[in-house]
Amino acid sequence: MPVTLPPDLPDTLGALRASGHTQRDVRSELRANLLAALREGRDPWPGIVGFESTVLPQLERAVLAGHDLVLLGERGQGKTRLLRSLVGLLDEWTPVIDGSELGEHPYEPVTPASIRRAAELGDALPVAWRHRSERYTEKLATPDTAVADLIGDVDPVKVAEGRSLGDPETIHFGLVPRAHRGIVAINELPDLAERIQVSLLNVMEERDIQVRGYTLRLPLDVLLVASANPEDYTNRGRIITPLKDRFGAEVRTHYPLEVADEVALVLQEAGLVAEVPRHLIEVVARFTRHLREATAIDQSSGVSARFAVAAAETVAAAALRRAAITGESRAYARPVDLDSVPAVLRGKLEFASGEEGREEEILEHLLRRAVADTARFALRGVDLSELTDAVGTHPVRTGERVPAAEVVSALPKVAVLTEVATRLGAAGTEDPGPMASAAELALEYLFLTRKLAKDESDDGDTVSYG
Repeated sequence: MPVTLPPDLPDTLGALRASGHTQRDVRSELRANLLAALREGRDPWPGIVGFESTVLPQLERAVLAGHDLVLLGERGQGKTRLLRSLVGLLDEWTPVIDGSELGEHPYEPVTPASIRRAAELGDALPVAWRHRSERYTEKLATPDTAVADLIGDVDPVKVAEGRSLGDPETIHFGLVPRAHRGIVAINELPDLAERIQVSLLNVMEERDIQVRGYTLRLPLDVLLVASANPEDYTNRGRIITPLKDRFGAEVRTHYPLEVADEVALVLQEAGLVAEVPRHLIEVVARFTRHLREATAIDQSSGVSARFAVAAAETVAAAALRRAAITGESRAYARPVDLDSVPAVLRGKLEFASGEEGREEEILEHLLRRAVADTARFALRGVDLSELTDAVGTHPVRTGERVPAAEVVSALPKVAVLTEVATRLGAAGTEDPGPMASAAELALEYLFLTRKLAKDESDDGDTVSYG
C-alpha cells in the first residue's frame, strides 16, 4: 500500500532542529511505541493469532528490554510474520541525511562522507524522510551467503579510482550496515555457515564491522532478530555458542493451542474461491491438530499452519469445481468436498518410517475423526434419532455430482433438521447450499457413529440409508 509523505516535514538540518525533533535510537523507539500501544489498549501485533497469553508477553518483554532476539519454533508457526510485525512499532517517518548511504540521522552522521558533508553544509544539510517500512531488512540464511552479503567488502571500483585499501570509503556496505537505524531479520539462522555467523559477533556486541582485515568503527544502531527451527541446533545446522550468547532473548513459538485460534488463523490467511462454512473450517482445523498428534506423522518436521490454510483453499476449490459441474450458481462447500484434501496435500507431510504405503489410509482415518469431532461438538445435545429413522426408510443421495437443491429436496421432513440448520448456520436462507452442507455433516456423523450405512456408486455418489 503506497504511503504519502506529509508535506510539512523539515527538509534541512536547521529546520529539523527548529521543529524540536528529538533523536531516538531504534530500541528506544520500539520501547516507547510499544508502551504507548499497551497504555492505549491498541493491539501492537495485528494479524498475530493464538499467541496472546504465551509468545507475545515474552516478545514484549524482550522489546522493552532492548534485546536482540531469536524466535525458535517449528515450520509454519508464524515466526516470520511475527518478526515483520515489529515494523509497526517504529515511528512512521524518521529523518535521514538526504543521499547518505546508510540512512544516518542528521544529528549523528557516522560515515566519513556524511561527516564531511555535515561539516561543510552545517544547518543547510539536506534532510529526507524514510518510512518505517523501509527500515526493515530481511535475509533468508542460505549456505552460500557470504560475509560480503551481510557485512560488506572492498569495492574494486573505488580502489581503481585511486583510493587506498585502508580507506574506509572503499567499502561497499552489506545488508547489516545498510539497515542502520532499523531492524535486520535473518530467517533460518542455523543455515548460515558458522564462519559467516562469526561475522555478526562484532555487529551485535561492539556495533562495528570488520572488512578485509581492518575494523571500521561505525556506531551501528540496528536491532538484530532471527528465526530458527529448534531441530536445527543439532541436525541441519546450529547457532554457534558465542552468537547465541549475544542474543538477549530467546522466544519459543508454537502452533495454535485452541481450535478457535486455528480456525481464526485459517479464516485470516486463506484465499477462498468459494464459500466455506465455519463447520468445514473447523473440520480442517481439527484434522490439522490430529496430524500434529499422530505417531504416523514425523513430528520433528512439524505440521505447518500453512497445511490448514492450503486444506481450506482446496475445499473451496473443490466446491467451485463441483458447482461448475452441477450448474449451481453459488459455490458453497459441503462435506463431500473434504474428500479432495488427503490426496492433494499428502505431499506437504513427512510420514514416520514404516508407514510407507499407508499414507492415504492414515489421512482418511484422521479426516473422518475430525469430521466426527466437529459434528459431535456442533450438534451436542441434539437428538438425531428422528433423522436416523427417517433416512432408514427414505435413503438420501449425495455426492460430488448431486446439486444442493437435489440433496435438500431428498431430505426427510423432520423437525430435527431445523435444529441442525440453526446449529450450523444454515437457517434463514432460501439458498439450498447451506442446508445441504449442514444435512450432509449430520448424515456423515450418523454414518461414522454407525447409526446409518452408506454405499458409494461407481460415479462417486453416496446413498445414506438405515
